[in-house]
Amino acid sequence: MKHRVAAFLLLLSLVFCAACGGGGGGGVSALAVSTPTPVASPTPAPGNVQPASVNPGPDGNYVNGLFTTVTVCVPGTTTCQNVDSVLVDTGSYGLRILGSELSFSLPPQTAAGQTVAECAMFANAFTWGPVAMADVQIAGEAAHNIPIQVIGEPGFTGPPGGCTSSGLKEEDTLATLGAKGILGIGTFIQDCGTACTLPGPTNPGFYYICSGSSCSVTGESLANQVQNPIVFFAADNNGVLISLPAIGATGAPTVPGSLIFGIGTQSNNGLGAAKVYGVDANGNFTTNFQGNSYPNSFIDSGSNGIFFLSSSATGIPSCPDNPGFYCPSAPQSLSATNVGANGQSGSVAFVIANADSLFSTSNSAFNDLGGDSPGLFDWGLPFFFGRNLFVAIEGKSTPGGPGPYWAY
Repeated sequence: MKHRVAAFLLLLSLVFCAACGGGGGGGVSALAVSTPTPVASPTPAPGNVQPASVNPGPDGNYVNGLFTTVTVCVPGTTTCQNVDSVLVDTGSYGLRILGSELSFSLPPQTAAGQTVAECAMFANAFTWGPVAMADVQIAGEAAHNIPIQVIGEPGFTGPPGGCTSSGLKEEDTLATLGAKGILGIGTFIQDCGTACTLPGPTNPGFYYICSGSSCSVTGESLANQVQNPIVFFAADNNGVLISLPAIGATGAPTVPGSLIFGIGTQSNNGLGAAKVYGVDANGNFTTNFQGNSYPNSFIDSGSNGIFFLSSSATGIPSCPDNPGFYCPSAPQSLSATNVGANGQSGSVAFVIANADSLFSTSNSAFNDLGGDSPGLFDWGLPFFFGRNLFVAIEGKSTPGGPGPYWAY
C-alpha cells in the first residue's frame, strides 16, 4: 500500500488477497501482565523488538501478509487492548484499527465542535472512519496521545460522496480489509503531509469534519494528521528494521520475523554493510529493468507481491484464475537495478513463479509471487524475505545520514 503527499500518488492496494472470502472474526483481548516462569524462562527480547509473522491472517486466507500485535489505550489510562493481526505496512504512515475490534471508545479528535474523520484512499480501496486520540504501545516502546484512524467505527456516519464516488472499494470490515488494522511505518511522519493542510479545491479530500451525517472536506494541520507512531517513541524513533528469514521456492505456511525499532540506536539495529537508498518527496527511487528506468518505484511490505510493468511489457503471462498476478509456465529468474535518490545503486535478483500454482498450496508465504503494475516497480513482501530491511524516517538522524531512505 502506498499513500503520500505532493501529487498524492496512491499506488497499489494494501490488500492483494488471493481467494479472499467472507466471515471470520476473533476479538481483541484485554491487556494483561503475565507472571514469568522462574525456571528455564526464555531470555526476554530487548524492548525495541516486536515479533511479527507472515501468516494467513485473521480470516485464514491472506497471502503474504505480515502481521503483528499493537496495544491501543485510552490516553493516559490503563484502559488498553492488544489488537492482533494488524498488517505491517511500509507503504503508508500511521495506525488504523477497525472499530469493531475495540471494546471501548477513544476520545475523538474535533475541530470547531465537529468530529474529524478521514477517507484514506489507496489504489483500489479506501478506509473511512473518525480520527481519535490514543496511546500506542509496541514492544517496549510507546507513543502517547497520537491521532489514529478508527476504521468503520460502529454507529459513525457512513462515508461521504467524495469517498464513494471515487470508484474505490470500501474496506471497513474484517472481511473486506483482511486484517484488524494497518500499522503504517514507512519513511514519512504524517499520512498525507502538506497537501491535506491546504484549503479549497487543492486539498485532496482525505480529512473531513462531520456533524451528524453531514461531512465536508477540511484542511488538517500536520500535527493533527494520522501519525507514524515510531516518531513519537521516547527512544529508537528514527526508523525500523524489518527482519524476515529466507524461505524456499515453494513457500511456507507461516514465517516468523521481527520489527526492530531504531537505526543505530542499540546493539541490535546497526546498519552494518547495508546500502542506503535515498528516496524523493513521494518515497520513491528508480528501478532499471531491461533497459528502461522506472522512477516511481518503492518498497512496500503491505503489497503481497512484486508488482511491475504488464504482461505485454514483460512477456510473462497473466494468470487465468487470478488476473493481475503473473503465471509463467516455469519460474522466471530476473534481475533489476535499484538506484536511490542519493545515487546509490545495487542489483536485485528475483524470481517470478506461477501464482495459480502457488495459491493451490496450503502455504501463505511466498518469495516468488508477482503481478502487473504498469510503469513502476512495487517491491512488495517477497523482497523482504532473507533481508534486513531498514526504513529511515524523514528528518531523523541515523548513522547512514538523515532520512528518508531505505537500506538493505
